[in-house]
Amino acid sequence: MNLITFSGPPSSGKTSVILKTIQALRQQDLKVGVVKFDCLYTEDDVLYEKAQVPVKKGLSGGLCPDHYFVSNIEEVVEWGVKNTLDVLITESAGLCNRCSPYIKEIKAICVIDNLSGVNTPKKIGPLLKSADIVVITKGDIVSQAEREVFASRISAVNAQAIVMHVNGLTGQGAYELSTLMVEDEKQINTVKGMELRFSMPSALCSYCLGEKRIGDEYQMGNVRKMTM
Repeated sequence: MNLITFSGPPSSGKTSVILKTIQALRQQDLKVGVVKFDCLYTEDDVLYEKAQVPVKKGLSGGLCPDHYFVSNIEEVVEWGVKNTLDVLITESAGLCNRCSPYIKEIKAICVIDNLSGVNTPKKIGPLLKSADIVVITKGDIVSQAEREVFASRISAVNAQAIVMHVNGLTGQGAYELSTLMVEDEKQINTVKGMELRFSMPSALCSYCLGEKRIGDEYQMGNVRKMTM
């Protein structure tokens, strides 16, 4: 099975891009499934079901979505193998822009929209910097000059990635993306023993354990203070 990880900031158009790309993959007679990771709420699984795509969703609740992803990815792969999928896509929201749900040797795709501001690529960490492919959405709303400036800012942050535009409404660029997704890709039946490309956000403090009171006397564990 071919495992591919999609991630990106919330509302950047990940689900729309994936749905259009799945249409292109089906033209290649590939069976595709999706697992959607989110925090509190999502109806994206309903959209996949309407498109007759095998889908599962997982909500992390109070946990960091990255830690939730890594804790469940092995079972997700087992589900994909059990359903005899040719391609399994995992979709994860980069809620803090520091997220890094990418695995070494597994294709990593970051979706970012053209409306987020020209300085946004500098604000996004491993989510963008360690991706293999960066997909820019909503480029039809801005000018050609703005598209080129935004793409150049992305290349300045991640020079190795393929940067491309995909329209989530019309599907323009989705076929090209689908060919890159399955090109020379590693076939797997487990991710056990594989490594993440980047370490997770780290925090183990009193607030992680449910503390609500503010003040030094209530803070313990991994605490970092500003220099004032």
